[in-house]
Amino acid sequence: RLNKTHFIKLFCLCYELGNWNCFFLQIFDFLGYQWAPILGNFLHIIVVILGLFGTIQFRPKYIIVYSVWTVLWVAWNVFIICFYLEVGGLSKNTDLMTFNISMHRSWWREHGPGCVRKEVPPPVSRSLDDHSFISVTGCIVEFQYLEVIHSSFQILLALLGFVYACYVISVFTEEEDSCKY
Repeated sequence: RLNKTHFIKLFCLCYELGNWNCFFLQIFDFLGYQWAPILGNFLHIIVVILGLFGTIQFRPKYIIVYSVWTVLWVAWNVFIICFYLEVGGLSKNTDLMTFNISMHRSWWREHGPGCVRKEVPPPVSRSLDDHSFISVTGCIVEFQYLEVIHSSFQILLALLGFVYACYVISVFTEEEDSCKY
């Protein structure tokens, strides 16, 4: 039979899954110099650790911060999905994810599963360091769909985390109320 302790342990497991997946995303965002996702992932890791600390230390306010963050995290990942699927006027070919600092794109664009990367000589009038002269063929899954899969998984974990956070908050506040009488 499941009791409150089992749900709290399951909640901690959900925290950890989200954190490890976020570390995974952080690595590939660093490889692609995607500064907006790097910043978002960093904040997510900090808040997940804060939420885990709140769960272990029985501090509902920290879990409330985590709950609010999960709503923002879901919104961010929905934006990422819309960005890579080019919904609503967004374009995956802009420098939005790099804060217009560089012309880097998703690491998966050139290194996805099955992708063969070939450098094409640029015309004389263009700069040699331009990334537009790299030809990528044979990808099993296009890079934008890999990004969408990652963001969808983050949304799933965030929704699970939100539900469990609400449950843990109710358990903690219920225990506080029962201790007063």
